[in-house]
Amino acid sequence: MVDKITSWKFVEEFADETPAMHKARIRAEEMGVECITAATGAQLAFTVASLRAKAIVEVGTGTGLSGLWLLQGSTEATLATIDSETEHQAAARLAFADAGIAPNRTRVISGRADEVMSNMADAAYDLVLLDAGTDTLQKQIAEAARLLRPGGAIAIVHALWRNRVPDPAMRDDATVAYRDAIKFFADNDSFVVSLLAIGDGLLLASKR
Repeated sequence: MVDKITSWKFVEEFADETPAMHKARIRAEEMGVECITAATGAQLAFTVASLRAKAIVEVGTGTGLSGLWLLQGSTEATLATIDSETEHQAAARLAFADAGIAPNRTRVISGRADEVMSNMADAAYDLVLLDAGTDTLQKQIAEAARLLRPGGAIAIVHALWRNRVPDPAMRDDATVAYRDAIKFFADNDSFVVSLLAIGDGLLLASKR
């Protein structure tokens, strides 16, 4: 077990963040916004690169840290990021500017995730990242599946939710929501699924 913990720590410390990412993380800490870990970000960037993703949707902008990781995966990718908090949107715009990202590569959209997603085009996106809490997670997943082209992927961060999801005795709403999301993809032949233990858990589901 000690070796396993050592390996997990090694993986979490493997990826380096850029100065703009570091600033976005500091802003998040000041604002009380929970961020993905660098290891999770690196996996997201790898996924973007592997998919050769051109169009990405992010649900839950935060301070722009995950958006920076997504855009690092491809210089050709564009990001539509959704958040209901104007303070988060302002912080994300600052993060994108700090990183020197061209304005035409990002679109920051204000509103409830499921409502905004319902107005987006079918099969028009390569990757959808879900990081906006669990209140409407099932609706977000349904909309994300609709938005994806074949071969595109859904990524859900915090999928193991504080390491509570594997423990069947844990039955709080958030834990159950993530557990149900994992089961949905595991039982769905329309997706190829991977569940990773990096960060707070990362679920990746590729649409057949």
